[in-house]
Parts: sequence; structure tokens; C-alpha cells
Amino acid sequence: MSFTTPYRRVGLIVPSSNVTMETEIPALLKARETILPDRFTFHSSRMRMKSVVKEELEAMDADSVRCATELSDAAVEVQAYACLVAIMSMGLGYHRESYAKLNQATIDNGCPTPVLNSAGALIDGMLDMGIKKVSIICPYMKPLTKLVVDYIENEGIEVQDFLALEIPDNLEVAAQDPTAPSELWRKLDLRGVDAIVASACVQMPSLPSIEMIERASGLPTMSAAVATTRQILRSLDLTEIAPGGGALLANGLPASQPKVA
Repeated sequence: MSFTTPYRRVGLIVPSSNVTMETEIPALLKARETILPDRFTFHSSRMRMKSVVKEELEAMDADSVRCATELSDAAVEVQAYACLVAIMSMGLGYHRESYAKLNQATIDNGCPTPVLNSAGALIDGMLDMGIKKVSIICPYMKPLTKLVVDYIENEGIEVQDFLALEIPDNLEVAAQDPTAPSELWRKLDLRGVDAIVASACVQMPSLPSIEMIERASGLPTMSAAVATTRQILRSLDLTEIAPGGGALLANGLPASQPKVA
């Protein structure tokens, strides 16, 4: 007799040094469990990467097919590849090629699974909200940050301004204060922008800052982790809502009321 689990299985394709994706995405979906009946479990496979430099990112991406195959062994219902800059550093529009390549790996393994990535999720989130101009915060060195800017602009979204924190070590990126973006956004040029990206990186923590920035700025605010969570829900055909996820996970409405202690 087979056993049917009530949980939706979410697969995570993770850089070996990434510790934030497995913190923020489950946190958002666990918060969602307080208001909706769906339940989730999380299952990871890792690709080696310690320093956020182009050579390591390319080698890591080459290993993503193995991860997708491994996760399909677990019959997960969706897979999320979480390294925005790895995808964007591979060439303009590469998120679509990655989708197709990893989905094919699951088909070849006999367990077809939708495979999304944080780069495409962020782009799709902005496009779905009608965002035409954005300012962003990145932890990367400036050359990689420029690749991210160029990638976003190639998708039809103007980047008004960016802040590059220039942190090459991936564990140091994860060690940043998750509330820091709630003040860092004030350094951005926001003239004419439609939204703020508090963290264009699934490794730089920002979740507590998302709605803090929205309340202070009045602008929809998102992150790579929030956008990835939304795309996971969409792939599972579930309502795209989660407390604490800002406008992207609240029907497009930015937080406006102060938090109650």
C-alpha cells in the first residue's frame, strides 16, 4: 500500500556555501502555513561554490544537472535553483536555457519536474507587477553587479541605481545583518522607480527588511528569495501569498502600516 503525504515537496538546488535560501524560503512558506492549509517539506542538493567569482559560478552551474537529477529521485513537485548571479553571469537570457536544461534532466530521469531559478523568478516577478524601473542592492563585486544590471535591463526593466556591497566570500554574504537593507535602501537613487530590490541575491539575508522598506518608502519591495518563493507557489498551483513577503506575496500591495510589537 502506498502512502500519500499531505506535504508538498519542494526541492532546492543550492550552492554549497549558501545557508540563506534554506532559511528565508522555508520561513515564508511556514508563515503561509499560519493562514492557509497547505504544508511543505524542503529537500536540497548542493553544488560546490565558496567565492562569488565568475569562474566558480560557471563550474557550479555545470553541476546543476546532477542536482536536478538527484532531487527528481526524491519525487519533489518543484525544484528551485537558487543562485541569481550564477545564472545571470552565464549570458543574457540564460535563465530560460537553465529552465529547459534542468527540466530535461528530470524527464530523462523518469520524474518530470518543473525547475525554476531565482534569476528568472525575480525577472518574472517584476514584469508581472508592471515594473519598468527599479533600484537594487547587491552583495557582489562591482563587475558581477554590472552583469546583474545588464541582465535585468536586457529583460526590459531599467535599473535606475544599484548598490554593490563588494563581498566576494559567500559565507560573509550570508553573515550580513538581515535588517541592514532597511537602511541601505536610503542610499539608492529612487527617482522614478516603481520598486526596490532589497537583495538581488538569495544568499544575502533581507527578509525582515522587505516590509520595513515598503512602509518607509511607499514602494513595492522584493528580493530574490521572495520572488523565488512566489514562483514555487505558482509552480504548485497555489495561491501566491505569504505573510512578510511584501507586495509580491500580497496581491501587489506594499505594506503600509507599522508593525505592532
